[in-house]
Amino acid sequence: MRISSRIFGILFIFALLSCTASEVNKFIQGASEATLSESDVSAGLKEALVKGVSVGVESASSTDGFLGNELIRIALPEDVQKVESTLRKFGLGNEVDKVITTINRGAENAAMEAKPIFINAIKQLTIQDAWDILNGGDDAATQYLKSTTSDQLSELFKPHIQESLNQVGATKHYGELANAYNRVPTTKNKLNPDLNGYVTDMAIDGLFKLVAQEEKAIREDPMERSSVLLKRVFAAQD
Repeated sequence: MRISSRIFGILFIFALLSCTASEVNKFIQGASEATLSESDVSAGLKEALVKGVSVGVESASSTDGFLGNELIRIALPEDVQKVESTLRKFGLGNEVDKVITTINRGAENAAMEAKPIFINAIKQLTIQDAWDILNGGDDAATQYLKSTTSDQLSELFKPHIQESLNQVGATKHYGELANAYNRVPTTKNKLNPDLNGYVTDMAIDGLFKLVAQEEKAIREDPMERSSVLLKRVFAAQD
């Protein structure tokens, strides 16, 4: 029996040495899909989503959350971008900069409103949704949230964005900028002074970018998996 045990031990060591680090990790943790119950997958995905949206929303709603982040920084509306250099030539550069700053401040002020909508959508996650997300791409969970919350977010955000834009002076600054440009005799294409719809869409898009970024980190980096359940669920996909 001793000889058999030694031979078995040697074979076991060689077997481990022939495996990749990921395979060894799976063996040690026992975190294969076969060991995951449906409740494990559902709870793990919900935990991951809550973590992702919480980090994303808190980042976006902080000072310079939009303005200081090149990934989601809201630029001037496209029709204004086309004439930005002209605006600066007309001495409106300071107004242009104010608009850029204030529309981003407006988005930052409204961002926190998204969290309860995201959380409610996560609570509605079905077992099948959970498996589809677990086996999906890097942003499968983010795409799920987009499909289930975008309309509601837009409806909720518009009044809050408008209020935020007014609070930080974006409506006033942009209106002055657009009207000043429209008064120039050589102006052919007039600027629409309404910012609300544009900033709402860009703010929501920015939030989803941050959530997708966090989701990708959880999928790829074990250090981002902050609980035993998250480690088990996502280790099965490593």
